[in-house]
Amino acid sequence: MTRVANFAFYQIGWFACVLGVAWGFQWFGVASALCLVLIHFWLASDRAVQIKLALAAAAVGLIIDTAQLGAGVFAFPRGSVVEWLPPPFMTVLWLQFATTLRYCMSWLGGRYGLSAAFGLFGAPLAFFAGERLGAIDFLSPRLAHYTALGLLWSVSVPLLVYISDRLAARAGGGSEYCWMPKTNVDS
Repeated sequence: MTRVANFAFYQIGWFACVLGVAWGFQWFGVASALCLVLIHFWLASDRAVQIKLALAAAAVGLIIDTAQLGAGVFAFPRGSVVEWLPPPFMTVLWLQFATTLRYCMSWLGGRYGLSAAFGLFGAPLAFFAGERLGAIDFLSPRLAHYTALGLLWSVSVPLLVYISDRLAARAGGGSEYCWMPKTNVDS
C-alpha cells in the first residue's frame, strides 16, 4: 500500500504542476504538489532522509534545468518568474521525483545501470508528455535536445539513487508510511 500511495501522490502532483502551468494556474499546481510533498514527509518513517533527498534533488534539478534552459534545449511558454531560471513548477517536480526513490521506485536502489537506463528513456517520455500538455516547448533541433535531456537524466537519476542509498544507509534503512502497520515476524 505504501508504494501505491506514493505513486498516486507523485502522479497527482505531476499532473497538478504540468496542467496547472499549461492551463494558467501555475501557483495552484505548485501549491497542490507541495502539499503532497509535505504529506509525504509527514507520513514517511524516514522523514529526515526524505527531506535531505528532496533538497538534493531540487538542487540537481535546478542546475540541470537552468543549464538546459540557457543552452536553448527548451523554453517555458508560461510560468517563468525569473527569465533565466526554470519556473517554480519544475523544481517542485524534482522534489516530487525525490519522494519516489525510497518508495514506489525503490527497485532502483543500488542498481545504477538500470537507473541510468530509466533516466535515459523515462525523462524524454515524461518531458514529451509535458510538452504535449503545453507546459514546455522543446526547441530545434528537437531530436538532439531530447537526446541531450535523456543523457543528462541518465547521469542524474543514478546520482540521486546513490544519494538516496547513502542517506538511507546512514539512517539505518527502511522506508514506509507511518499509517502502515508494522508486522512482527517473530510472533
